[in-house]
Amino acid sequence: MLVIGLWAFIGLGLLTAWYAADLPEITKNPHFERHAALTIKAADGTTLSRYGDFKGTSVSVENLPPHLIYAVLATEDRRFYQHFGLDPLGLARAVITNLKKGHIAQGGSTITQQLAKNLFLSHERTYKRKIQEALLALWLEKKLSKDDILSAYLNRVYLGSGAYGVDAAARIYFNKTAQTLTLKESALLAGLLKAPSRYSPHSNPDLAEKRAQTVLTAMRDTGYITAGAEKESQASPYPLPRKKPLKGRSGVRYFTDWITSDLNKLIGTPTSDLTVETTLAPHIQKEAEEALGYVLRRHGKTHKITQGALIVMNHDGAILAMVGGRNYKASQFNRATQALRPPGSAFKPFVYLTALTQGHKADDFIEDAPFEKGTYKPKNFNGKYKGQVTLETALSHSLNTATVRLAQETGMKAVIETARKAGIQAKLDRDLSLALGSSGIPLLEMVTAYAVLANGGKTVKPHAITQITDNQDNVVYQHKNNTSSRQAINAQAVKTLNAMLEETINTGTGKRAKLPFTAAGKTGTSQNSRDAWFIGYTDRYVMGVWLGNDDNSPMDNVTGGTLPAAIWRDVMRDIHQKNNHKKREATPPSSLSSTTPNNDFPSLLQRLL
Repeated sequence: MLVIGLWAFIGLGLLTAWYAADLPEITKNPHFERHAALTIKAADGTTLSRYGDFKGTSVSVENLPPHLIYAVLATEDRRFYQHFGLDPLGLARAVITNLKKGHIAQGGSTITQQLAKNLFLSHERTYKRKIQEALLALWLEKKLSKDDILSAYLNRVYLGSGAYGVDAAARIYFNKTAQTLTLKESALLAGLLKAPSRYSPHSNPDLAEKRAQTVLTAMRDTGYITAGAEKESQASPYPLPRKKPLKGRSGVRYFTDWITSDLNKLIGTPTSDLTVETTLAPHIQKEAEEALGYVLRRHGKTHKITQGALIVMNHDGAILAMVGGRNYKASQFNRATQALRPPGSAFKPFVYLTALTQGHKADDFIEDAPFEKGTYKPKNFNGKYKGQVTLETALSHSLNTATVRLAQETGMKAVIETARKAGIQAKLDRDLSLALGSSGIPLLEMVTAYAVLANGGKTVKPHAITQITDNQDNVVYQHKNNTSSRQAINAQAVKTLNAMLEETINTGTGKRAKLPFTAAGKTGTSQNSRDAWFIGYTDRYVMGVWLGNDDNSPMDNVTGGTLPAAIWRDVMRDIHQKNNHKKREATPPSSLSSTTPNNDFPSLLQRLL
């Protein structure tokens, strides 16, 4: 028996030596690297989403409240300051407890072992890893002081919600630094060490509370706090955590993904944790998502619609809401920024704006009759023709052949130049079909172009980030107000077009979008109802809606003047009402009339009469 034991000891020694041979190489490559964390916030300070591994300010044990240290030691390693990196007594106690309960209820790893694993090893469960973990723990104890080991552990340990370290967790859960944590808050954080997801105060507040009570009891059992302090802390109000990121909100993730994808253009590759403050307005985002979701749920199957997108911005280009699709979990493709879809008649205003800048008047006449040039034979939507009509009638009633004749007269090169001045950057085919919106254009570019109209013809640059700060509260980026906005398009031509687009809502194809106050806009429907758009603006907001299918299949009986116009109307009505918008039947969007002292915005028909 002695011989067997001796050979077992020798075998274990040789195995340990074999595994120890890898340690010099392992210790050269500690796992200090991590992805920089990004916290994306709405305009009101609400956290929208987090990306990467969030780490707060590095702290040392001497700067932390004693009750936080005691809470961690009571739950993770009561003999930390007595053992040499391995704790035979603690291991024996864990084995006995697990045998009694019939399952693994208690671990035997010391804090030093846990740090060794986090720094140098993978999380695979093998004998080799456990032996190397023990050897590395001994090595760390030789190289570092106990306080250094504990400080390193507290700065690296994962505490859920993307938080690495106690300071990051304190900021994420309680909006405070680790140095200011109360006894009960400290107990709650220490309780997360056992199972961060299970005991998260974000997802399981009741379990988090019970676990915190268990930690307080453990602190009393070890003599770190008195029974009176335990009782007083248990009776204190539950520390309310900060609201968790708004998960499950499809538009929010489409928006935040879009933010992060372009971040390096502003500041380069992030090397430290950053907080990104944005222009998104949660109440407008909520209205947008609910309105689009309602229509897709109620009418999607009947009208063969599976997708939609929506953007709301203000006149200077700040994105207030963005919905990139029906369900973010099902598809992360952002139809508000990435999809190239033909806008149909929603592109027509740039044909008419081109004509106005060339000297045409809104009451000039154009022929609405069958048109043919080579193989190109556009037709009106209803197959009927009105003969000689004014430009205003042709636009408000979305007459195709009249628009193509006008584009032919102005020249497609000039139409494309106007679209470019308005901010449309997508490839535009230089043929007459472009006049009817045949080229694919992202919704974001179309909404931006309409914002230029709402802005009196001045340039608009869409933006969503107001400020970026690092984890030391240093400002690394600050959005500058668009003071350099220049007059890109003739102001008087834009003013006339605004009146024509107001008439489109009042009496034309956009009647379903009519509001109890002034608004201007245009419908758009691509060939065979594969795309349906409505884009328009008021004195406060610019908004675009798109409905369609990813596979480009036709919808059933859907045009821009039906469901998209209804969505646009409902969202605009609700967000204006919540901002106490007053009914102003004859008052224009302020920026639309800023080119002249006259604040009246009567329709063209009233002017002619």
